[in-house]
Amino acid sequence: MGRTAQPAALKLVKGRAEGRDSGGREVTKGPTFKRVPPKAPTWLTREAAAEWRRVVPELTRLDLLKSEDRAALAAYCEAWSTFVTATRQVQKEGITVEAAQGTLPHPAVAIARNAAKEVRAWAAHFGLTPSTEQALGRKADDGSEDENPFS
Repeated sequence: MGRTAQPAALKLVKGRAEGRDSGGREVTKGPTFKRVPPKAPTWLTREAAAEWRRVVPELTRLDLLKSEDRAALAAYCEAWSTFVTATRQVQKEGITVEAAQGTLPHPAVAIARNAAKEVRAWAAHFGLTPSTEQALGRKADDGSEDENPFS
């Protein structure tokens, strides 16, 4: 199984030139979904809803969201909520627990670790990882600089 393809808008944000990706290849825009941010599900946990409110405005500004992204964004936000809950539990109770077998890692440590992996995977789909931060910042470029003659 190969790498997951990035959305065209994210490829263009990272691109070298107008309509080209970071490798200089022309980006096929694909289907033209109406770019309207999804409505938050009413069942999100409090922490997940807070994360939704934090990320949706910027993703909307970058034209990376459509209403069909609701499930993926909800999964990202709930994974974040699970990570926060497990981390708080470990902070409160410690990283180990005493059991009949002796001292064991607190179960919430593994939950937090797994949730962090899930958060990172979902975040990458929306361009929210540190490795995409600089590329997303180029979207705000006004285009006044000349193209690199060496690319």
